[in-house]
Amino acid sequence: MPAADVNGITVHYEREGDGPRLLFLNGSGATLASTQLLLTPFRRQFDLLAHDQRGLGETSIPAGPYTMADYAADAVCLLDHVGWERCAVVGISFGGMVAQELAATVPDRVSRLALLCTSPGGPDSSSDPLHELAAMEPAEQARIGPQLLDTRFTPEWLAAHDGDRALAEMMAGRRSIERSPEHSRGASEQLEARRHHDARDRLHRITCPTLVASGRYDGIAPPANGTSIAARIDGAELRLFDGGHAFFAQDRAALPAVLDFLAAD
Repeated sequence: MPAADVNGITVHYEREGDGPRLLFLNGSGATLASTQLLLTPFRRQFDLLAHDQRGLGETSIPAGPYTMADYAADAVCLLDHVGWERCAVVGISFGGMVAQELAATVPDRVSRLALLCTSPGGPDSSSDPLHELAAMEPAEQARIGPQLLDTRFTPEWLAAHDGDRALAEMMAGRRSIERSPEHSRGASEQLEARRHHDARDRLHRITCPTLVASGRYDGIAPPANGTSIAARIDGAELRLFDGGHAFFAQDRAALPAVLDFLAAD
C-alpha cells in the first residue's frame, strides 16, 4: 500500500482501476482492509483513490482533537499528491460528512458528488451519536446496534430474514474488532470529529452535480437528514432506497444508480 506524507501525517492509500477519477471516503471506523468488498464495484468502473483516514488503519494517529476540516484537508492534500486537480467524490456515512466539508471548501476540485447515508449535522439533522454507542457495554451495543443499522431489525425480524441477520452480524463484528490502545484513541477522535460536524450553512457553496441517497429505514442517518442536505445544494438529486444505513448492500438498485450517477458526463 503506497503512503503519502501530507498535511503533517502519513496517509496510506490505494489507487486502482481505469476510468474517470473517483475519490472514495469511508465511514466511521472503516479502513481499506475492512471495506475491500465495497470498493470492488468502484474499481471496476473508475480510477479509484481511497485511503485510511487519520486515526485509522495504516494512516498516522496524530494527537487530537480532529476536525472535519482536518479530514477534508487530508483528502485535498492526497489529491495534490497523486496529481488530481479535479475528480468525482463519493462519501459514505462519516465519509459523506468529510465529502460535504471538502466540496463546500474547494468546490472547484469536485466534478460530481455522491453523498450516501449521511447527515449535514446541527441540532435538527445530526447523525446518531455513535460515540455514545461506542461507550456502552457489549451487551447493550448488541441490543441497540441492529435497529440503528435498520429500524426494522428487531430480533423477530432478524430471525425471519437470513440475509438481514448476516448483515447485522457482520456490522456487529466490525464493532468488536480488537484494536490497540492507539487505534482505539484514533477511532474515538474520529467519533468526536463526527459529533461536531455541522455543514448546513456552507452546503450552498457546493456547485457540482450532487446525488444524495438515503436508506428508508436508516436509524443512524434518517431519510430526513438526506432531505435536509439536498435542500441546501442547488439542483441536488435526492434518492430514497429500500434499506437502512447499508442500503447500498440491501437494495439491488442502489449501487448501480450511484455508479451511473458518478460516471455521467
